[in-house]
Amino acid sequence: MLTLYLKRGKDESLRRYHPWIFSGAVHHIDGHPEEGDLVRVVTADGDFIAVGHWQIGSIAVRVLTFADEPIDAAFWHSRLSTALSVRQAVGLAGREDNTTFRLVHGEGDMLPGLVVDVYGNTAVVQAHSVGMHVCRREIASALQGLEGLEIDNIYYKSETTLPFKADLGQENGFLVGGDADDVALENGLRFHIDWLRGQKTGFFVDQRDNRSLVEHYSRGRNVLNMFCYTGGFSVYAMRGGAAKVHSVDSSAKAVELVNANVELNFPGDSRHEAFAEDAFRFLQQMDDGAYDLIILDPPAFAKHKDALRNALKGYTRLNLRAFEKIRPGGVLFTFSCSQAVSKEQFRTAVFTAAAISGRSVRILHQLHQPADHPISIYHPEGEYLKGLVLYVE
Repeated sequence: MLTLYLKRGKDESLRRYHPWIFSGAVHHIDGHPEEGDLVRVVTADGDFIAVGHWQIGSIAVRVLTFADEPIDAAFWHSRLSTALSVRQAVGLAGREDNTTFRLVHGEGDMLPGLVVDVYGNTAVVQAHSVGMHVCRREIASALQGLEGLEIDNIYYKSETTLPFKADLGQENGFLVGGDADDVALENGLRFHIDWLRGQKTGFFVDQRDNRSLVEHYSRGRNVLNMFCYTGGFSVYAMRGGAAKVHSVDSSAKAVELVNANVELNFPGDSRHEAFAEDAFRFLQQMDDGAYDLIILDPPAFAKHKDALRNALKGYTRLNLRAFEKIRPGGVLFTFSCSQAVSKEQFRTAVFTAAAISGRSVRILHQLHQPADHPISIYHPEGEYLKGLVLYVE
């Protein structure tokens, strides 16, 4: 393992356990590491401070441990066991009515660059760094060895998440097994999980708690689920007793999937209809007051800081359309999953839309990511999902 020396005074954030080392903090390395290699990080005076994966870019090292320990089979087993213990402690793992949860959430579980979602007896592994890609088979082995979690299939899905400049030629595929049932349970509801071709790991696990809240508000309401993807909010709304549920997505494939998920849980139920249409066009053309519960859960409008200004304009425009159209006494669920957009910026965009609409609006709930997407107290950047539930007069 090569040694990386920090510039003098650049170890302060690491002493506060922040898991990133930026390239500007690096003085030199005693050798020429390949991207993904492990490096031992020391201060300008040669004192040990961390071990992590070396990578090319503004973030030079993603820290795996602040202890001087080997990154071996025992390390992976320990970290994954701790992650599982957290999910058991919050009541997500080990339940008969819920087999869907995130087991590893990057920095939140002290495994930066790694995501693992569990769907029944299948784990979907996603690497966001070359280092985690290099270690994928050790991670798969550790997953199989966890007590209290039966994993028969491990699907590796990192084609679109690894740095393209690394030129790894990576293809998605099973590391273990392959005969996997694509139906998983979430709070007693069944969902087809498209980990082969779907977005992220095949399902938006991070909205589970917020879907339950939609269920709570749905009784007797006409519900509009914009950017519906797999239809999670729609299925929960139907169980909550909605009078009507309409799902909208620009992707015809998503519309097929939401219809399949509704049929899986409510066969032959005529309350649901799905539309493959542009969201802004649909909102513009729909009748005023047609819906009294609207869900806006768009894809990330800003994946990086350079797109922030246009993203905030997009959030304002989208929410303005909803404020203009929603029935008086309606409830609006509105979200941003853009890490580059802060809670304050998102709230300002929504407040601006409310003011332009001239409607009286109250905040009922402020929403965020669930407990299986933990945020390290030393890494506040890990907070990405934010949402508001609004009552509109």
